[in-house]
Amino acid sequence: MARRRNSGDGADTRTAYDRALAMLARREYSQRELHTRLERAGCAAAESQAAIDALHDHGYQDDRRFGEMLVRTRVAQGYGPTRIRAELKTHALTDAAVRELLDAAGVDWAELALAQLRKKFGARRAVDYAERGKRAAFLLRRGFAAETVRIVTHSEVGGPSV
Repeated sequence: MARRRNSGDGADTRTAYDRALAMLARREYSQRELHTRLERAGCAAAESQAAIDALHDHGYQDDRRFGEMLVRTRVAQGYGPTRIRAELKTHALTDAAVRELLDAAGVDWAELALAQLRKKFGARRAVDYAERGKRAAFLLRRGFAAETVRIVTHSEVGGPSV
């Protein structure tokens, strides 16, 4: 794909709209992330916002679609709802939108936490409180709720699911 360039000075002359469209062709971005990347590329704030608004109006950019993609990806990576919620908030999604996205995902968080425990520690049971604490800390770092961690770490890791 050839870029349009000024004659000889090497400056990139693509508009904010063209830059944003090229980014969105590769993957979904939130409006905040697009705005930050466009400003970092040297686009004026007003031009960036106008481009993002136009892309949104044409259906090329949608924060809900971005949120769905992010939730799907993070669940597949084994992260819990607390971690996913925090990441969605960094992209300026509202509390209601975040709650709706997590509810729509339909994930059994206890089952996901148990799968992460089995992946990290195998099917063997925790032999003492120190081992149970290590497992709980691991799940908390992955973003699982304390109640989910308590249920999963007190269940038999090698046995049937919760």
